[in-house]
Amino acid sequence: MRALHDAEPTPPLESPLAPVSLRQAFWYWLKLGLISFGGPAGQIAIMHHDLVEEKRWISEKRFLHALNYCMVLPGPEAQQLATYIGWLMHRTWGGVIAGVLFVLPSFFMLVLLAWVYMAYGHVPTVAGALYGIKPAVVAIVLFAAYRIGTRALKNRVMWAISALAFVAIFLFKLPFPLIVLTAAGLGFIGARLAPNHFTVGGHGAANQHFGRALIDDETPTPAHARFSWQGMARIALTGGMLWLLVMAGLWWQYGWQGTLTQMGWFFSKAALLTFGGAYAVLPYVYQGAVDHYHWLSAAQMMDGLALGETTPGPLIMVVTFVGFVGGWLNQALAAHGPLLAGFLAATVVTFFTFLPSFVFIFSGAPLIENTRDNVRLTAPLSAITAAVVGVILNLALFFACHVFLQSPWFAGLDWLAIGLAVVAWLALARFKINVIAVIAAYAVVGMLVQWLR
Repeated sequence: MRALHDAEPTPPLESPLAPVSLRQAFWYWLKLGLISFGGPAGQIAIMHHDLVEEKRWISEKRFLHALNYCMVLPGPEAQQLATYIGWLMHRTWGGVIAGVLFVLPSFFMLVLLAWVYMAYGHVPTVAGALYGIKPAVVAIVLFAAYRIGTRALKNRVMWAISALAFVAIFLFKLPFPLIVLTAAGLGFIGARLAPNHFTVGGHGAANQHFGRALIDDETPTPAHARFSWQGMARIALTGGMLWLLVMAGLWWQYGWQGTLTQMGWFFSKAALLTFGGAYAVLPYVYQGAVDHYHWLSAAQMMDGLALGETTPGPLIMVVTFVGFVGGWLNQALAAHGPLLAGFLAATVVTFFTFLPSFVFIFSGAPLIENTRDNVRLTAPLSAITAAVVGVILNLALFFACHVFLQSPWFAGLDWLAIGLAVVAWLALARFKINVIAVIAAYAVVGMLVQWLR
């Protein structure tokens, strides 16, 4: 009897999670679109905290498996990850809602900021807010790289891949697609020579358990997520027809050389070159929009980039600003009035920039879902995730150099910005303060600095 009393009580069974309705998901994706500051690394960290740790809509293993695929694709990986999870939970409409709401708030914010910028000139408080936000962004990206790295770099092989990727892009300026292909090749070979070392990089690193999730590690693939070549071809054909229909409409209305038609064509090409995130494609956008088409000036392009950093959503949303200014200034569209012309151009540019992302997810995600337990297929994705950690670290250093060495208000090294970045890191890593709270506080600090200078 004493043994029975001394025995540890059986832990209670975990209560099942209630299903998430499409309406509930809609409100979450809208909220995410409003708070998704901090660039792709910060946005992915927010989704991981909300969907894996708090709401438990998806397990960490499934989350990282989806993330691995989105890292390979051209386009904004955080927006694609939201689309992937929305699609996995609520079929095609769920993916459309998640992907659109991820960028829609940023679209309207940038249109509003671009209108104020063009109609009323430069707003002094924006420069001050940017000065405060930029050190916070450095800390956010470094912290997100740290969080992803702790989950992805679980052995010396993964650390080596990450270090090589950093050296390749930082010292040798190798293109991101080449780094991705090399990492995938290493994973493909490693799956055959040392499979144990290549199952811990991406989804294999999911050793944290936050409780049973709605889409758990062992949850069967839902019917709509099962792969078929016919389904992939149908999605690709639908996406291609939608692109062709809109492009043909612009061509019929404005001619091939019309501004909106050329914007659609140019940003369709740009959307397929966005390996490595917005900073990898911004030089291409700058060259086309400023030097070739003359849609806006170099100074306006840089101002748009600064404004883009103050809004939620992917940084590539700066193309919305480019489109708005290009439409506003274009004489051929003057009959619409500058505001309507700018809005139409911003809409066209945003549509053609993000359409490929939806096609990539809806057509390719079923194949990825059916490779979760195949190490020969997941090992390349694990190696790619390790490489991306090195790439994100390079991006953080790029931010740091840009912020700490090129301040318009302080000569030489900007010790105030460095101090602000350190405090932001401590706020995020040590005291677990919300990313949005940090950004809001730093915007106020920046405006105070501008007022006192």
